[in-house]
Amino acid sequence: MAFLLNRTSLSQFRLQPQRADQSSGITGRGLHVEAGAREKALLAEDPALKPFKSHKKSVSRLKRVGDALTILVVAGCCYEIYVRAVTREETRKQARESA
Repeated sequence: MAFLLNRTSLSQFRLQPQRADQSSGITGRGLHVEAGAREKALLAEDPALKPFKSHKKSVSRLKRVGDALTILVVAGCCYEIYVRAVTREETRKQARESA
């Protein structure tokens, strides 16, 4: 098992030593890039959008309702499959008894 872990690509990233010349904000794989001026301006809070902030609560509520409906539909499908399997077994038993 240890042999397989040594061969994976994730372990290769972990085994590479950090370079001393890198700043603390940049990882060894170079995934972190500082945001530019345009990105910072886009991420800044816009006062014109303040009236629309209340939609976050309704969106999260709608997501919860969607998740609940998804669970309900999956449970209904599982129940329907179960009922069909049970009725099929009952009809097979009745067919064997009558034959």
